[in-house]
Amino acid sequence: MPERMSRRKYGEKASQKVGRAMHEMKRGRLKSGHSGKTVRSREQAIAIGLSEARRAGGKVPSPPKRVPRSAKRK
Repeated sequence: MPERMSRRKYGEKASQKVGRAMHEMKRGRLKSGHSGKTVRSREQAIAIGLSEARRAGGKVPSPPKRVPRSAKRK
């Protein structure tokens, strides 16, 4: 079997932004965008970092599409 070339899913800019967001969260300085509350969740800090990387033009896959509740119930 020939080996497949693997490509990076996230670019260097995404790594830097997520690292900065994690650093700020650990120091208690990372704030949520809309409410302005202090972020305590690791997952939320990663999401903020990826969102910033997307806005800065980094190589980041698009966020997963949300399925409406009405479509889930069928």
